[in-house]
Amino acid sequence: MPTACPSVFLPLQLRHARLAACVLLLATALAALPGHAAASWREALPAAQPIGSGTMTWLGFRIYQATLWAGQRPLDPGQPFALQLDYKVKISRDKLASTSIEEIQRMSPTPIAATTLARWKEELARAFVDVADGDELVGLYLPGRGMRLYDRDKQLAEIADPELAKAFFNIWLGQPSRDESLRRRLLGENP
Repeated sequence: MPTACPSVFLPLQLRHARLAACVLLLATALAALPGHAAASWREALPAAQPIGSGTMTWLGFRIYQATLWAGQRPLDPGQPFALQLDYKVKISRDKLASTSIEEIQRMSPTPIAATTLARWKEELARAFVDVADGDELVGLYLPGRGMRLYDRDKQLAEIADPELAKAFFNIWLGQPSRDESLRRRLLGENP
């Protein structure tokens, strides 16, 4: 004789089913909100093509392989573009943020207020993750809006600060660059 499921378990099963349905509904609703549905950077820049690439070295050590992606050649800084960094070494998020701020300061033609630098460093430290050999971080420049940062294709943060975004990407694309040869290779000026 087949055994029927005891009626005692039915309300519990229904509660689990309702809870699962609510979780699914909530996840779907959150995915529809801006900033929660992190499209890959490639989806945000569908016509992207590599403009140039090169390796950043320091004291003979390979730090990362950089590739600049944009929808047009030559690079139009008034249009979105992406900078992909494939890391070859281990670096903490705090070190990435502090080094970025040091380079922003070094490259700025005018002094930047200490409060602004502190705010920018905090935003970058929140957005970055620790990296190691084989990790990939991608920055997507959104002119006039700011930038998005990705861990491969997973969005880490969107920073709505056009000045920080411009200063951040200037580290690689502006002058005086720490590595002029890399800058030129990224811009497709050097084979």
